[in-house]
Amino acid sequence: MASQTPVSIVCVGMAGSGKTTFMQRINAHLHEKKTPPYVINLDPAVRTVPFESNIDIRDSVNYQEVMKSYNLGPNGGILTSLNLFATKIDQIVTLLEKRTLPDPANPDKKPIEHILVDTPGQIEVFVWSASGSILLDSLASSFPTVVAYIIDTPRTASTSTFMSNMLYACSILYKTKLPMILVFNKTDVKDAEFAKEWMTDFEAFQEALRAEEEEGSFGGVEGGVGVGGGSGYMGSLLNSMSLMLEEFYSHLSVVGVSSMTGDGIDEFFEAVQEKADEFNRDYKPELERRRKQRADEKTAGREKELGKLMKDMAVSGERSNAPEEKVDMDVISDLEDSSDSDAAEGDEGEREEGLKSRYKEAMQKSGAVTDEDNSFSRYVRSSQMGM
Repeated sequence: MASQTPVSIVCVGMAGSGKTTFMQRINAHLHEKKTPPYVINLDPAVRTVPFESNIDIRDSVNYQEVMKSYNLGPNGGILTSLNLFATKIDQIVTLLEKRTLPDPANPDKKPIEHILVDTPGQIEVFVWSASGSILLDSLASSFPTVVAYIIDTPRTASTSTFMSNMLYACSILYKTKLPMILVFNKTDVKDAEFAKEWMTDFEAFQEALRAEEEEGSFGGVEGGVGVGGGSGYMGSLLNSMSLMLEEFYSHLSVVGVSSMTGDGIDEFFEAVQEKADEFNRDYKPELERRRKQRADEKTAGREKELGKLMKDMAVSGERSNAPEEKVDMDVISDLEDSSDSDAAEGDEGEREEGLKSRYKEAMQKSGAVTDEDNSFSRYVRSSQMGM
C-alpha cells in the first residue's frame, strides 16, 4: 500500500555489491506492478545503466571533461561532478513535486509512488561529501526517504568482513540520520540467514568466531596465518563490537534478495513501507526541528550583521560611553545651543531609525535579505541624497 507521498529509495553500497543490478530489479518490479517509479542516476562515471533514467547526472555534467578541466583523478572527478549537479537540486525537487500531483492534461497518468536513486560505486564520495548531504537533505525535506544499503552476501560470510560491513552501515546511518534497510544481495549464491542470525543472536556470532579461529581461517585466511596473538585481539574486538552494535541492529530492517532471480523483492518493498511510516513518525519531526533551528540561527545572524553595520555607520542612535564625565559651569547661551543641538540630533536619530525599519521591512517583503546582504549603507546614502 503506497503512502500519500512518494517514497524516495536511495541505494548505496560498496563497489561490486550488485547495486546497479538491484536497481534494475526493483525498477522492473514496479513497472510490472503498473506503478512505474521516477528514476535518478547520480553516477557520472558509469558508461551504461540497465534501466531508463528520468534524471541522469550525465546529461548535465560531462565527467571526462570535468577531470580534464580541473586536472582530477577518478574520485575527484566524481566528487566535483556531484558538486556541480547539486546546484540544480532545487529544480529537481520542484520537478519531483510536480510529478506527485495528478496531471490535468492527462488524467489517466498516475502520480509517482516511488523515487529510485542510484549512487556512485565509490560510496564514500557520495555519503561523506557535502553534495551528497545536500542531495539527501533536499529529498528528505520533501519526501519520506529511505537508505537501502546493499551488501554482497557471499563476501560477508566471514565474521570479520561481516562486522566491517555492519560498522560501515552504522556510520552511514548516523551520518545521514535516515531510516535504513540492510539488503543482503546475491542470495541465489549464498543464503543470508546466517547474517540475520548473527544480528539477532550474540551467542551464534561468538560460536562462528570460535569456529573460524579453530579452523585457522579467521578473517577468511586459510592455513592458520594470522591465528597467533593477533587473532586473540581481533576475536575480543569483534565480540565487543557485536555487543556494541546490538542497539544498532534493533533499528534496522534486514531483507535478503536476489537481483538475478527477483527473490525477496516483495519483502524489500514491505520493509520500505515500514521505514516510510517510521520516517513520518520519528524522523520528520526531527528534520523539521533542525530546519527551524537553522532558520532561527540564520535570522539571528542576519540581525547581528545588521547591528554591526548600524554601529559601524553610527546610525543606531547610541552614543559610546565616555570614560569620564566632566562637569562645567555652563552659561545660558551654551545651554540654549546644547538644547538646539540635542533636538536636531533627536530628529536625525528618529529619521534614521525610521529609515532602518523601512529598509528591513522592504527586504523582508522582497525576500532578498541574506547573510551576505550588507547593502544597507548604500540604501542609507541613496535615501539621504534624496532628502
